[in-house]
Amino acid sequence: MVPVSRSGLCVISCGDGLHHNRGKKTNMELIQSYFPDLSDKQISQFKAIGPLYREWNEKINVVSRKDIDHLYEHHILHSLALAKYNPFAPDMSILDVGTGGGFPGIPLAIMFPEVHFTLLDSTAKKIHVVTEVASAIGLENVKAIHMRVEDHEGEYAMVI
Repeated sequence: MVPVSRSGLCVISCGDGLHHNRGKKTNMELIQSYFPDLSDKQISQFKAIGPLYREWNEKINVVSRKDIDHLYEHHILHSLALAKYNPFAPDMSILDVGTGGGFPGIPLAIMFPEVHFTLLDSTAKKIHVVTEVASAIGLENVKAIHMRVEDHEGEYAMVI
């Protein structure tokens, strides 16, 4: 279990010193401090999703209006906490149930381009956002499905 704090910037602490200082780093510096081996493509994708989510959040409520200014700390980095402690093997199939606007699935799909992610949500407008964001940043390993989980059939190595 990864304890997190939602007040101010997030603080992730798992007993190994994994945490960050309040407001000291840019969004990408923050992500790269935990994941220093990102490719140029991954860096570009992570940089692009912030403005995309901000744009979509003005149209529909993807994340809390108060939270959009902390997207990287509260949503992207929290999503990537799974990657820090549970690396996914190539060709795994992962199901993200109740993905909403694509968390944790989109950040994890960026981090693991060789893993297949199915993002499932019962709200059509949220799945539309997932599809548009994934397309805009060139994610080829994401399949977005508008469906209730109890109606979905498939086999997955992991459900998140």
